[in-house]
Amino acid sequence: MMTIGWKGVFPAVTTQLREDLSIDLADTQRVVDDLVRDGVTGVIALGTVGENNSLEYEEKVSVLSAIVEVVDGRVPVITGVSEYDTRRAARYAQAAEKAGADGLMLLPPMVYVPKAAELVAHFKGVAEKTALPIMLYNNPPAYRTVIDQEVLEALRGVENIVAVKESAPDTRRFTDFRNAFGDRYVLFAGLDDVALEGLFLGAQGWVSGLTNAFPKESVELVAAFERGDYAKALEIYRWFMPLLHLDAEHDLVQSIKLAEQVMGRGSERVLPPRYPLEGARRAEVIAMVEKAAATRPTLGVAKAA
Repeated sequence: MMTIGWKGVFPAVTTQLREDLSIDLADTQRVVDDLVRDGVTGVIALGTVGENNSLEYEEKVSVLSAIVEVVDGRVPVITGVSEYDTRRAARYAQAAEKAGADGLMLLPPMVYVPKAAELVAHFKGVAEKTALPIMLYNNPPAYRTVIDQEVLEALRGVENIVAVKESAPDTRRFTDFRNAFGDRYVLFAGLDDVALEGLFLGAQGWVSGLTNAFPKESVELVAAFERGDYAKALEIYRWFMPLLHLDAEHDLVQSIKLAEQVMGRGSERVLPPRYPLEGARRAEVIAMVEKAAATRPTLGVAKAA
């Protein structure tokens, strides 16, 4: 199988917008550069948080190209492939390879919920059109499609399908996948509020939303886990948890971009059909972020018991 070195913290980065809601490539580059400077080990361009499905094809290619340019090989750049059908997904996968992406995060087809055989055919149909390594994205609550063991078994022989981002809230799936497939698929935790559980159960990294607002704490959480300082990892995780729950909510994109804005890292502007949070919900998220900022844990060593 194709080998990859993906591990650690991969934020699903935001796509920055001007006041007229046109794409701000320069500010998107600034946001991504800040994250890399803060220690993230990879980036996901044009995931859910990057508002993939609200962008035109040409906009996706331009955003990805800008991110690849600013990252300049410092960390892997993986791009979301979130399309209605196999033909469109393969087209974007090929464009992403040409633009210099290091890998793909491939979603099931949007809107139509495929049967297992159809889902396998979709993934194979995209994989055969690109030489890039592919991370499959499993998120049944959001996309109504389950990448189960039957699907992964049928894909075992596809050499460039190398990883699974697991965003189901049932953490038993990490152990079931490891028992069924050993190290055939690299596992990533994909839901922020089960990230530490995922790491304990065999995930090699974390595709994160709230890292956009608090990157240093996210990086230290994983670093503490990797060095065996579980007390520090748990301390950070417990501090972070109220915000991490936002990643599992319907308005996660608006919440994460608002958190970025509160922390002075980006703008809360989003593309329709989404609109910025307002009223009580907006106030609630702002209060959560401000509280987190005021109570940040000391990084580096665990507190004494």
